[in-house]
Amino acid sequence: MAATTSFSSSLSLITKPNNSSYTNKPLPLFPKPFLEPPHLSLLPSSISTPPPSLIHGVSSYFSSPSPSEDNSHAPFDYHNDEDDEKPREECGVVGIYGDPEASRLCYLALHALQHRGQEGAGIVTVSPEKVLQTITGVGLVSEVFNESKLDQLPGEFAIGHVRYSTAGASMLKNVQPFVAGYRFGSIGVAHNGNLVNYKTLRAMLEENGSIFNTSSDTEVVLHLIAISKARPFFMRIIDACEKLQGAYSMVFVTEDKLVAVRDPYGFRPLVMGRRSNGAVVFASETCALDLIEATYEREVYPGEVLVVDKDGVKSQCLMPKFEPKQCIFEHIYFSLPNSIVFGRSVYESRHVFGEILATESPVECDVVIAVPDSGVVAALGYAAKSGVPFQQGLIRSHYVGRTFIEPSQKIRDFGVKLKLSPVRGVLEGKRVVVVDDSIVRGTTSSKIVRLLREAGAKEVHMRIASPPIVASCYYGVDTPSSEELISNRLSVEEINEFIGSDSLAFLSFDTLKKHLGKDSKSFCYACFTGDYPVKPTEVKVKRGGGDFIDDGLVGSFENIEAGWVR
Repeated sequence: MAATTSFSSSLSLITKPNNSSYTNKPLPLFPKPFLEPPHLSLLPSSISTPPPSLIHGVSSYFSSPSPSEDNSHAPFDYHNDEDDEKPREECGVVGIYGDPEASRLCYLALHALQHRGQEGAGIVTVSPEKVLQTITGVGLVSEVFNESKLDQLPGEFAIGHVRYSTAGASMLKNVQPFVAGYRFGSIGVAHNGNLVNYKTLRAMLEENGSIFNTSSDTEVVLHLIAISKARPFFMRIIDACEKLQGAYSMVFVTEDKLVAVRDPYGFRPLVMGRRSNGAVVFASETCALDLIEATYEREVYPGEVLVVDKDGVKSQCLMPKFEPKQCIFEHIYFSLPNSIVFGRSVYESRHVFGEILATESPVECDVVIAVPDSGVVAALGYAAKSGVPFQQGLIRSHYVGRTFIEPSQKIRDFGVKLKLSPVRGVLEGKRVVVVDDSIVRGTTSSKIVRLLREAGAKEVHMRIASPPIVASCYYGVDTPSSEELISNRLSVEEINEFIGSDSLAFLSFDTLKKHLGKDSKSFCYACFTGDYPVKPTEVKVKRGGGDFIDDGLVGSFENIEAGWVR
């Protein structure tokens, strides 16, 4: 029996029944001992919208202790602590058409994109009976899916999503892909990016009777498609996208089509590949294509709509093309080094950034180390150019969970120490150059410097493989408000004094553009300049209390829309 919830007068979120009679089981993806994580029983992943007990009762699972309770051994929320201050990519998307193991390939591709979002994951497939079936859940890809769940997702085409929330709280109902039913059938969507006119569009739709089930900006897209009068289906998508402002790389699935769309500025990446059996694959990064043995063909062009069906791949123009404004931070931090993004090798970009730092900001030193993992390639470039050996002076723990029990006697810099451990044998008595990808608030950098000095470093010289971040991003990256960005408030000399390093240098903005050459005009540098290609209609403000910095599962529901004002 299908579970249906009201979505609007013309649109409804739906979950179709899983086809339990499907018996053509492929080879197992998981080893025998792989068991479903026990916490999934609290957050059922096979529904598009949480039951009332979850919508109204999240606090029962994630409540804050009352003032009267003994909080001396309260869990340390690692993801809400300012130690975890890096900008975060909102999500990654995958689309696959024409492969009998579409859901399993989608699962693997999402695993390859896990670095783009760790709060939730989901897959939608189209069954042989032309029914859209979905499983979503909170957590990592490996926590949401197992063998039995993938058996419930038969079909030859699928879309998938991993998310980190920048618009909408981190609750199950906001985990994509979204599946909706409207008068012409069913549609699923997965979205990477952020719509700067989301609030305006939502207000307009609600004024006309639309009912929203989530706090995600992606839901607006489904409503716009549902009310469109355009024909055929891909024209409804074009009609809807013409009303959107901001960043969106999206994949849609219907009963017989897979559609990929990229906004006219191309803020967020989206690539197309093909497997040896002819299956067409879309993904946020080429690293996802590599894992499932799909050959990279090309990017989805800015402003392009690609429709894949039984007749092949058709390209449509979304709207008049603008000069591309691709996110430079994909090359600085977000993407994996083994990916090709915007036609460039991420590894080569970061290596060159490190070389530039060594050339423009040299310093006498004994060893070059990186803040892992995102600073490693730039550090290798710095070491190669300077002739100083690179060593692992900081070891990153890859087993940091969401919360830890901190002892009653406070441990200084607890969040950083959970994540990074200094190697005294590399650091003691040495003049150390530390290469990191960026500085946001400066709190992590100051703690890393203190950590290195405590391990015996004689001198600590910070080298940052990006220009100073002075403005918030509105195109799908979770950055703090401008007033929280240390480079917006302090000079380089003042930041150096604040973090306690012996010297500090950033990658020069002019040299960065010079390195990009003729392609420099096709990148977005808003976070470095405050010059926005698409003007935001809502601005970020500093969130109070520190309790709702990153995670909608902590704090009250009044905070869901916190952080944004007109």
